[in-house]
Amino acid sequence: MLTILKSLFFLVVVAPVTFFTVVTPMSAENQYIFGLTSVGLAVLVSSLSKRHFVSVILIFITLVMSTRYMYFRVTQTLEFDSLIEALLGYMLLMAETYVYVVLFLCMFQLSWSLKRKIVPMPADPSTWPTVDVYIPTYNEPLKIVCDTVLAAQCLDYPRDKLKIYILDDGRRKELATFATEANVGYITRSDNAHAKAGNLNHAMKLTHGDLIAVFDCDHICTKIFLQATVGAFIKDPKLALIQTPHHFYSPDPIERNLYLGRDIPNEGELFYGPVQRGNDNWNATFFCGSCAVIRRKALKDTNGFAFETVTEDAHTALKLQRKGWNTAYLDQILAGGLATERLILHIIQRNRWARGMIQIFRLDNPLLGRGLTLPQRLCYLNAMMYFFFAIPRVIFMVIPLIYLLFGWSVIHGSAALLFSYALPHLILAYYTSSRLNGRYRYSFWGEVYDVLLSFHLVIPTILVLISPRHGKFNVTDKGATIEKGYFDAHAVRPHLIVASLLAFAIIFGPVKYLLPEYFEVQLSAVLLNVAWAAFNLSLLIAAICVARETPNQRQSQRLSLAAPVLIYQRSGICSRSTLRDLSMSGCRLDNVLSHDLLEEDPVTDIEFATTHSPVCVKVEIIGDSSESDFLRFRFTELPINTRREIVRLLFSRADTWVRPQHRKDNIIRSYFTILACIWDSLTKKRHEFEVNLERKVEPVDEGVA
Repeated sequence: MLTILKSLFFLVVVAPVTFFTVVTPMSAENQYIFGLTSVGLAVLVSSLSKRHFVSVILIFITLVMSTRYMYFRVTQTLEFDSLIEALLGYMLLMAETYVYVVLFLCMFQLSWSLKRKIVPMPADPSTWPTVDVYIPTYNEPLKIVCDTVLAAQCLDYPRDKLKIYILDDGRRKELATFATEANVGYITRSDNAHAKAGNLNHAMKLTHGDLIAVFDCDHICTKIFLQATVGAFIKDPKLALIQTPHHFYSPDPIERNLYLGRDIPNEGELFYGPVQRGNDNWNATFFCGSCAVIRRKALKDTNGFAFETVTEDAHTALKLQRKGWNTAYLDQILAGGLATERLILHIIQRNRWARGMIQIFRLDNPLLGRGLTLPQRLCYLNAMMYFFFAIPRVIFMVIPLIYLLFGWSVIHGSAALLFSYALPHLILAYYTSSRLNGRYRYSFWGEVYDVLLSFHLVIPTILVLISPRHGKFNVTDKGATIEKGYFDAHAVRPHLIVASLLAFAIIFGPVKYLLPEYFEVQLSAVLLNVAWAAFNLSLLIAAICVARETPNQRQSQRLSLAAPVLIYQRSGICSRSTLRDLSMSGCRLDNVLSHDLLEEDPVTDIEFATTHSPVCVKVEIIGDSSESDFLRFRFTELPINTRREIVRLLFSRADTWVRPQHRKDNIIRSYFTILACIWDSLTKKRHEFEVNLERKVEPVDEGVA
């Protein structure tokens, strides 16, 4: 009865009011009053409560104002004086329509999210399913692969129910030798057909575990990974997939070159937070290729991992859901991996993601075919629509140039009227997004990411739309170092060109207004386009700053860790100290020895205390300890058993990746933070932040296992 009353209220009251709100035309003055009043009402409602119901109201108000803006654009601004203006005007309208559709889909996806909890394992381990751990690799260095394998050996799971396999598509002897030494399975094949998907499918034919855990070869899991994920499969026999977040303990190029040590959510936190939780609410969780567990029976139902596209992960999840299987997302960081080290590698990786999602859009469109619910279709549509962002983003970049340089008007009507409709639409879109995602993506940073990639993705996007089987799978290199800082001009060449044009247009536009005998322009239109161009220019400069690659000479990332250690000197003297940070190649300790004593009697070994067994490592000191509060050591010998125990201490602890939340987003502060990052990147303060960055990317945890 209550549902019927709600439906009647919507049809009789809400729908008509919404309709007339959208279609009623107003003068610029009245629209300003109406729009800003709506913004004020939304802010007031939002400030009264943080409850989900209030968020839904705010989403509704935002979509109504955005729909009103789009109705205004379609009905009042599409009159043009020339063919070129008409072509450019409709291009802009298509770009705005894209943004409106994506906004609508995002609001739907984020309106309800599911914060799933860990399902406890049964008390009797004999009832637990068997698990095969797949670690696919192609050309990654052994030092990266081996730590992932050793961490998998530290998993808290019955030994007789757990098997670990290296899936080597590179057919390398050193990996086969390591697999023998580590006592894990080694699987290879004679070709590389279908890349990663083919590698996984080949392994499925040779293994028999009930469940399959997949880790990219640089994703190191904690010891509780299986106990946190497998219980859900026991509880729900129709569960095919459980995905966990991809967490990166090394900084990506944006964090290293632009954030400069600031506490800003990175690019992936929005997707692996609100987006995936929203997907989970609609049984539309995406498989992300790693840090996930999949039921073998479900994979057999879809003939294995999908290989028709270069994003085998998301496509596999789509096929599973079409077959009626359930999927889940556990928002607990249970593994850590390496981010792309250089900007050009970051661009190549995102290029592959974009190609793959557009391939799915063309070859297995979620809007078509059977098996999916409407919410599932919309969640997948949103993911695929996002990767078309390059084309509209470039259009938004160049449109203000059109008016400032050539005087072509692509929007019919006064600038004041246009601004009166656009202002509340933009303010509410940013404000609502900030409320929903403010701890996972700060305002305007999404635009920085898009601008950074967009010029490189336009052509691939168009090519894949025309020919969906265009391109091939490419592996992202990991673990490289940057010996010397440099500016990667090639990666931002189009950004430099457009930024130069924008800077010229910002000056040239006002000059045209001051010369009315030569140019016929309107002051309001000039000011609007100058402001738009200046905003675009700030985003472009931020993207260009990312190309200033900072040196990164670390062979392995150091993580903060406080633990007692014993220091052994050549003479046999033993001293106690405290470990402060640790990596797979060295460590830093409190300095408890005098410089003279170190010169006469150097340290040869360090012993760590772990919950499993003590670890003694041969070391040599690095750096000058005469005026330092710390001693820094490099490991000189690291046998496989010793390396496993360091992996257990460093990565396998259940609390390894526990993180404090980011502070809440503030829209104005966020934009000025971008400007501050630009300023610091271009000035001498850059080195100061490089030092802070080393500490910032390290986990905060100060405990030991």
